[in-house]
Parts: sequence; structure tokens; C-alpha cells
Amino acid sequence: MNASLRWSLLGLCALFGLDGRLHAQDVIPWDGIRQLELSDFRSPATQIGGGNSYSLQSAAGFDFGFQMSTGEFMFTKNFNGKVNCTFRPAASVLMAPDSAIARQLLGFARYQFDLNELYARKFRKRLYEEKGAFSDVSFFRPAYDALQQEMAERHARAAADTDIGRQEEALQALHREVITEIALLKDYCRSCKPPRKGR
Repeated sequence: MNASLRWSLLGLCALFGLDGRLHAQDVIPWDGIRQLELSDFRSPATQIGGGNSYSLQSAAGFDFGFQMSTGEFMFTKNFNGKVNCTFRPAASVLMAPDSAIARQLLGFARYQFDLNELYARKFRKRLYEEKGAFSDVSFFRPAYDALQQEMAERHARAAADTDIGRQEEALQALHREVITEIALLKDYCRSCKPPRKGR
């Protein structure tokens, strides 16, 4: 018997299944170094100039998936490598009347990508802490539901408080908070091994 599942938190925390056939060029993995650029918004709907309105649809998110035997699942505790935070350029849209507003929206997209990594780390931590030897394959569901709600609320507040990045100082303050929280969860990066209890 195999234990297998895939869940995703994308964009505004909607639940989607990701196609496992995605190629590396179709996604940008979060690595803490590479910053999103305007050229990463590759949807045909992306447009800078030629209108008065602005909008942002950033396909940043994290997904969780694994496939292993029941025995492997029983003895697996660290699922860090099974939670991926990515940005999908082809599904990302940025529309702005000019380059100044486009850069402000880009700042919000960068915040959103980092926010997704923060919640990917929170999810990895919850998986590590809550997985027991006799856990069912759906053990992650309560953590997923709680974090989905928390991230959606935080994202909505940030979007409202910063006018999707137009209030640059407010956005910078919120972004610094997210970066600090990511650093505090350093043991829950994708390639990290969480410390054993009692250490």
C-alpha cells in the first residue's frame, strides 16, 4: 500500500493540485536569494502602460506532496523536502499604468512570495511536530486548514494596508517582519533537518 497525496496553497491560499510534470523553467523555487523581477510576470495579460487601473495576480504558493510505502510513512518524521514554495511566471499577471506603479506592485509580489515561504516553514514545523508513528496520511489536514486561514487573513490585511504595495513604507515594514520570522524558522527550510527534541 502506498501513501500518496498532494496539496497546495497558491496565490490567495486557494487549494489547487499542482501538475507533477511541471518543468524547472515553469517555476521559480524560493531560495532566499533570487528576487522576483517584472520580467517574471509572463502571462499574456501582463501590461505596463496604456491604462489607469492596476492589479496583481501573483502565482506564488507552496505545495505538499509525497509518495511512499506505508512502512516508510510510518517512520518518516521530517517532511521538509516535501513542501515546496514556488512562483509560476506563466500564471502571474501584473497590470500597471506606468513603470513606477509596476515597481510598487512588484514589491508586493516579493512580499507575497516571502510570505508563502514563511507559511511553508510554519507548515513544515507543524508536520514535524505533529507526525507520529501511527499518524494517518491525512494527519496534516488540521495544520493545513489553520495555516491557510491565517495566511489568507495576513495577506488580505497587507494588501489593504499597503494598497497592494503602493504605500511603500508600510510594505517595507511588513516585509521586514516576514523576513525576521523566516529567519526564526531556519530549521524548517526545504533542505534543513529539524533539531531533535531536547537539543
